[in-house]
Order: sequence, then structure tokens, then C-alpha cells
Amino acid sequence: MTATEDPRDIVRRGYELASHAYRGDTFALEGSRYEYWLGRFARRLADGARVLDLGCGNGLPVAYELAKRFDVTGVDLSPVQVERARALVPGARFECADMTSAEFAPASFGGVAAFYSIINVPLEEQPALIARIAGWLAPGGWLIATVGQEPWTGVETDWRGVRGASMYYSHGAAEHYRAWFAGAGFELVEQGREPRTGNPGYAMLLARRAGTEG
Repeated sequence: MTATEDPRDIVRRGYELASHAYRGDTFALEGSRYEYWLGRFARRLADGARVLDLGCGNGLPVAYELAKRFDVTGVDLSPVQVERARALVPGARFECADMTSAEFAPASFGGVAAFYSIINVPLEEQPALIARIAGWLAPGGWLIATVGQEPWTGVETDWRGVRGASMYYSHGAAEHYRAWFAGAGFELVEQGREPRTGNPGYAMLLARRAGTEG
């Protein structure tokens, strides 16, 4: 990564070059790292709720599983990923957009899922993004998100074994995320750690926006 290179360009290009290496056209949810947290999130939402999948990728497994019960909109920075998602998950809607500047009506979603996506946003932009997510959620709405565990920003080269593909990551400390979530009006309900090789690891946070659904 050069001093002038936009992290968004690294992320977009990385997913376009390594799209199929990152995720194939099928996904076995059972026993995967998604199974527990998707279940914890989905059980708190009413059938038919509007759900936003931020950083949806090719739609598997998050949008695919959520679309079985909910009205799902997926957002991703990569046109390649969005095109694949539209083909693989016809029961959901998908938009190619930058989540930090995407526009949605206030209080228009019952849930937001952000698996492995906030961590690809520059750290200094993450508090504002978390506040935007809170604004998109109805009072009492739910957020499930992958965040950092320890401070770390860097670029993985030849990502997923694909020559020329790189991926940008920016992690804050766990206590930073707890403060940012609280400052945006979230109550932290559950958290867990997912150790990884090659970086300090991820944390999963399940949080509820303050207030009561009308």
C-alpha cells in the first residue's frame, strides 16, 4: 500500500481478483464460524423484518440465510461480488456502494449484519460508520458485527493465495469498539473472540439499539 493509495481501492480490487477464492458458489453453514452468530442475531428479529447486510460479498452465507425469513438488502463495494450475489441470492436486493457513504432512511431496518466488513474500513472512519448504522436501525433494532480485538492496520498481499490480490484491514482495540458502540446508543448484549492466524484476531459483537420499537 502506497501513501496515496485509497484503502477502498485495495479492498475492491482484492475482492474482485479473489472473489471465488474467498467464497465459492455454495456454503455449508453447519459447523462454520457463521452458524452460532447468525443464529443469535436472527432469533431476535421478527419474521419479515428489514435487514441490511453490510459488506455482503457474494451473498453467502449471510444474505442467503437471512433471506429465508427476512426482507434483505445487501451492500458491497465490489461490482463483481454484487453481481454474484444477485445470481446466488435472488430473494434479496443488492447494491454496489461504499458503506461509509451509502444512504438509507432513518430507522428503516430491524437488523444490520456486518460480518468481516467494518474491519476493512480505515479505523478513523469506523466510529462515524457505527453511528450511521445506529441511525439506520429502528429503536430496539439489532446489530451483529465483526470488529477488531487489538490495534492493527495492515495489508495482506497475495490474499487468499491469489497472486496480485491484496486486502486492507484496520482494527481497533476491543475497548474502543465498546466505547464507540455505547456512544452510538447501542447496548452490548453478547461478545466473543475468534482467534485468527496472521493478525491479532477478531471479536464478534451483538448489540441492540436503545429504545423501544413503536
